[in-house]
Amino acid sequence: MSAAPRGEADGRTPPQYPIESVDNALRLLLLFAEKPRIRLTEASAYLGVASSTAHRLLAMLQYRGFVRQDATSRAYEPGGALATIASAVLRQVDLRARARPILERLNVAFDETVHLGRLEGSQVNFLDSIESGRAVRVASRAGRSLPAHCTSTGKAMLSMLATDELHRRYPEEKLTAVTERTVTSRTALERELATTRKRGFAASMQESEEGVASVAVAMTSPGGDLYAVNISMPSTRMSSTIRADVAKALAEAAQEITDLLV
Repeated sequence: MSAAPRGEADGRTPPQYPIESVDNALRLLLLFAEKPRIRLTEASAYLGVASSTAHRLLAMLQYRGFVRQDATSRAYEPGGALATIASAVLRQVDLRARARPILERLNVAFDETVHLGRLEGSQVNFLDSIESGRAVRVASRAGRSLPAHCTSTGKAMLSMLATDELHRRYPEEKLTAVTERTVTSRTALERELATTRKRGFAASMQESEEGVASVAVAMTSPGGDLYAVNISMPSTRMSSTIRADVAKALAEAAQEITDLLV
């Protein structure tokens, strides 16, 4: 039952230095999309490896909770870890769908690029974006990740963390510089987060990208995940008056999105 890896079938280019054991484990997980359960002999034939090799792969997946073995049939079935990942993905898809009309309204009101982001460790994962219609505009960051400390989206979410949790995510005093204006110490970041909490929004002026300014407001999901909505524009268009107007609109939008998640 040997078959081409899913990446090859989809026309994707394999990595320059593939790790065969990792690839085989992932291929087994993808096989569950086609079969509700897999026997050891099927896994061995599908991968084209010895039964002992297939058994070691399945044993590791079972250890990490990605598969479980039925006590009677001895066949392997999807485990709780896969359900957890699927649930997290569905929550993000649901959030994007619910928040989209609000993002569209912000985009129309200011004609600037709008982003929706989620905090993952010390990184911002940008889930959705709507670009400005202007000729000079900030490009979409949807699908990208950036260090949280250099973005308004990230700083808004970091300001929601307790000090010990912030230190867990940033164990070192020195922070990576993305531009010449990036905050490069944890102490300076903590001062900025205190200001963010006091005024209710985070701001960035060319800290993640030259020529880009942004404002963001954070929100918490019922499950405790941190998200933020952001408006980005060329720094030449950002003024104190526009920043205040944007912050007010973002606070209202964040409350709307939060209400939708309840």
